[in-house]
Amino acid sequence: MGKKYFWLYFSAFMAALGGLLSGYDTGVISGALLYINQDWHLNVSTQGLLVSSVLIGALFGAALNGVLADIFGRKKVIISTAVTFFLGSIFCAVAPNVEILIASRIFCGFAVGAVTFAAPLYISEVSPKEKRGMFVSVFQLAITAGILFSYIVNAYFSHFYYNWRLMLLIGVVPASVLFLGMLLLSDTPRWLVLKGRENDAVKVFNKITPDVDTEFEIQEIKNTFENEDKKEKFVFKKWLIMPFVIGVGIMFAQICTGVNTIIYYAPTIFKYAGFDSNTSAIYATGIIGVVNFLMTFVAIAYSDKIGRKPLLYLGLSGVLISLIIMSSIFAFQDVLGSSIKILALGSLLFYIVCFAFSLGPIGMTLIAEVFPLQVRGFAMSICIVSNFLFNFAITYTFPILLNKIGASSTFMIFVIISIICLFFVYFFVPETKGVALEKIEENWKNGVKPRDF
Repeated sequence: MGKKYFWLYFSAFMAALGGLLSGYDTGVISGALLYINQDWHLNVSTQGLLVSSVLIGALFGAALNGVLADIFGRKKVIISTAVTFFLGSIFCAVAPNVEILIASRIFCGFAVGAVTFAAPLYISEVSPKEKRGMFVSVFQLAITAGILFSYIVNAYFSHFYYNWRLMLLIGVVPASVLFLGMLLLSDTPRWLVLKGRENDAVKVFNKITPDVDTEFEIQEIKNTFENEDKKEKFVFKKWLIMPFVIGVGIMFAQICTGVNTIIYYAPTIFKYAGFDSNTSAIYATGIIGVVNFLMTFVAIAYSDKIGRKPLLYLGLSGVLISLIIMSSIFAFQDVLGSSIKILALGSLLFYIVCFAFSLGPIGMTLIAEVFPLQVRGFAMSICIVSNFLFNFAITYTFPILLNKIGASSTFMIFVIISIICLFFVYFFVPETKGVALEKIEENWKNGVKPRDF
């Protein structure tokens, strides 16, 4: 798009680095857990609580900062998350016992929850509609980059004394990069118009998208809320029910098909499948991180070309197949013998391939698109809260389920959920490719069914 669009790309890229922060925290605990457990000999319940504790903080971060993003702006919320995660990473690294470590991860989780909705919100509001899917998908790419970075850090520091403490301390790096990058940016033009700062919005539009009709864009934004006196009255209108069903539903599909059991517990799964050492399990997990990162480029390349729903259909079908394979190989573990290691790695890689170009980026894109401007920050925070609730439930119970009912039955639960999610996408998820945010809101108001968008 040329040099004149430098600030558009730069703004989207810097905000997307919030995903690097979230991804690092998601991935680093997978390797650190093996060594924390060696030091403190945690039972399965405490392991589940330690891994999922970040999600407790994320619930509060997503809930509170949704309102704060509408009041103070998207930029300030993202900057505050960087500061919080920087401090939380230090607290985790120096924790003297598991109780303090859990509390520190809850503190980090507050930042993760806030940035997980604030960054995609920021990106969606600075992006032109024909590029919005690509730019919001960059946030998911940054998450996968953060996960990959955490796996590399895990592998590197696995040979060090105090290895898990160093793994957690490196979280200050993505926090610092995000903080410095956001200082250079303005807030979104849509939020500026919402606050009556039209002159500032004009400057931002001219800076990031110099070819657009600024007057038309600002009037389009104003038209979406000029007749609404109070947000409270606006929130509870009947036509808003379906966007919330879609937003919460796609978060259910994204999480409850089991992705974070793989991201958080991949080394544990590999040890369960017969990998002998912590180091070999961590290196195998690193392969998953690489594939996860690379396959996200598919969503960036094609979400604005072939659409959101085709990618969801294809990805969910692949996720379903891989989960059936995972359930089957653990059911016949005794027969398969040592080959189970290769089969487990292959099926998990196939799962990540399918998730990385579909549910991961498309889920975040959809919740940044389906809600009207006046409640977008609040509504996205509700979706992210539901995301973290689902995430907590799955992450906390996974090691318990492995211990109680075994790996085969545990993965079969995810198989059933995946089938349900395919039907949900077919009947309830709209195709938003190339549709302006204001047009999406108009469709809801006019009672257009999701399948007819």
